[in-house]
Amino acid sequence: MNYRKLPPPRGLALSRARLPIAMIAALVLLAGCSQKAPESHAGVPVIALPVQAADGQSSGRFPGEIHARYEMPLSFRIGGQLATRNVNTGDAVKKGQPLAQLDPKDTADQLTSAKAALDAAEHRLLFATQQRDRDEAQSKQNLISQLQLEQTQDAYASALAARDQARQQLDLAQNQSRYTTLVADHDGVITSREADVGQVLAAGQQVFGYAWSGEREVYVDVPESRIDGIAVGQSATMTLPAMPGRTFAARVREISPSADPQSRTYQVKLTLDPSAAALQLGMTADVTLQAQKAAGPMVRIPATALFHQNEHPAVWVVRPADSTLELRPITVVRYGERDVMISDGLKAGERIVMQGVHTVSVGEKVAPIAPPHPEDAPQ
Repeated sequence: MNYRKLPPPRGLALSRARLPIAMIAALVLLAGCSQKAPESHAGVPVIALPVQAADGQSSGRFPGEIHARYEMPLSFRIGGQLATRNVNTGDAVKKGQPLAQLDPKDTADQLTSAKAALDAAEHRLLFATQQRDRDEAQSKQNLISQLQLEQTQDAYASALAARDQARQQLDLAQNQSRYTTLVADHDGVITSREADVGQVLAAGQQVFGYAWSGEREVYVDVPESRIDGIAVGQSATMTLPAMPGRTFAARVREISPSADPQSRTYQVKLTLDPSAAALQLGMTADVTLQAQKAAGPMVRIPATALFHQNEHPAVWVVRPADSTLELRPITVVRYGERDVMISDGLKAGERIVMQGVHTVSVGEKVAPIAPPHPEDAPQ
């Protein structure tokens, strides 16, 4: 008995034909899932940018004011009533020129009295000298006692000392008489007037403000956050709004050792080159301090990028190979208001975390992004 092999039902054949397609679709889905799996390991977005090299051209720009190298108050060495005033504010004066005069009556009387006292002392000395000579001659002939000779010699010594004292008093009275005239001791200009005719002045009380001619300086006030970057001898340049197009060389001469109690700034005095001798006092200036030479290249980072590791400054560096974070110690040269100058630990172009430094950890994988606001990017 022969059996015929019947073909499979039409539906079953179609299902077998479609089976490879379903398997292929499943494989495609699995492959798609395997491609999306790394998304779960994507880096955490952080604001990170390459650090910038410091320009090295200036360590600060400050407003300043022109002053004379020597500025001082002028006053009388003695007290008295101001009789005359020969100059006014703004007058240029020469060395030796009389500026003001006190009433000389009291000093003239003292001088007359000192002269009379000296005349009397010299007369007593002359008498004591003659008496000593006579007694010494008589003592050699044993006509007087030794006690009388010693008394005569003592009287002579007292008269000699009185004469010397009277002479010193006369010299002092003569000086007092000269001190009634206030004289300029150097070429300069009167910057202020502090006393009027008829006013009774004490010794040393200011009569005029005075500035010497010649050398000029510029004073700048430096905040405490910038004073560490300034040193005596540091070079600077100065420009004046009143004289556009001209630049003057300057050099730091003096740095105040203490801050002003009100402004909390340190006054820095810079000496100008001789070409600035003709500048008017009180002019406003723009001073740019040249950066001091560093041991190596420096970079500047925003203050928000600074992190501290056990009280030592550090920054979060993004490794270029795998975008993971490394906490690297750095050496800070200067702290500014918005930035920090680094001398060691970073190179220009290395990418560091600029914000959110307290929300990341060592070895964490990150995805660097730019700041959401352009003004937040380091300048």
